[in-house]
Amino acid sequence: MPASSPVLSPAELDRFITDGFLRIDNAFPRELADQGRAILWRDTGVNPDDKSTWTKPVIRLGGYHDLPFREAANTPVLHSAYDQLVGAGRWAPPQGLGTFPVRFPSDEAPGDDGWHVDGSYMLPTDDQTDFMNIRANVSSKGRALLMLFLFSDVGEDDAPTRIRIGSHLEVARYLAPAGEGGRTLRNMSEDRPDWFDTGREALATGPAGTVYLCHPFLVHAAQPHRGKTVKFMAQPPLFPKEPITLERSDGSYSPVEQAIRVALGR
Repeated sequence: MPASSPVLSPAELDRFITDGFLRIDNAFPRELADQGRAILWRDTGVNPDDKSTWTKPVIRLGGYHDLPFREAANTPVLHSAYDQLVGAGRWAPPQGLGTFPVRFPSDEAPGDDGWHVDGSYMLPTDDQTDFMNIRANVSSKGRALLMLFLFSDVGEDDAPTRIRIGSHLEVARYLAPAGEGGRTLRNMSEDRPDWFDTGREALATGPAGTVYLCHPFLVHAAQPHRGKTVKFMAQPPLFPKEPITLERSDGSYSPVEQAIRVALGR
């Protein structure tokens, strides 16, 4: 795949390294968001026009590879941003957007709103049935980016994802001593019950078509929905074509790699 025209400025790339995320407005057309929501509404099994059917705080839908989702994940703007953040030729074009946690206005706790880092693998010796055994390591095995795709307009009351700014740097320092084996979500919860609190938070708000591209180590969390409209958001990984590498002979480090190197003082 040829390199695409840059869409991110040097200042934005620097901010990604220090803060751990970037917001890209109009990353995909609103028409694709509308088409995607129609598919998702159908699969929720509830009536979009009858709030009495909205009886759960969250409904998880998964495995979405329909055309609107594939097109939303592969716009020229996003391909350019993937190139700039991960490196041209180092990422695999998304074949869909995977899981959607659809969040409804509710006074009931959603039960999935804890701070966390998205892991991406387990060891053969791990209990594969226990999601707390999912791991991350310092080279972010199996994950090049964390991505947040907004398929509905998301304001501050609409359960926007909470982001701990700069937390990816602390996570990198925490993971480094564990080597390739990495650490599990259980390890992180027990070792760092504060979940790498940096004292700085951001909310992933924006109109439908907004995408947040995040460092794979960024600490984030869902939250209860206190608004009026249902929130539709995908949270897929960008898969690497080649491993994230912290020692390159040619020095051609991507911003994802640079952030880890900065955290480790390299």
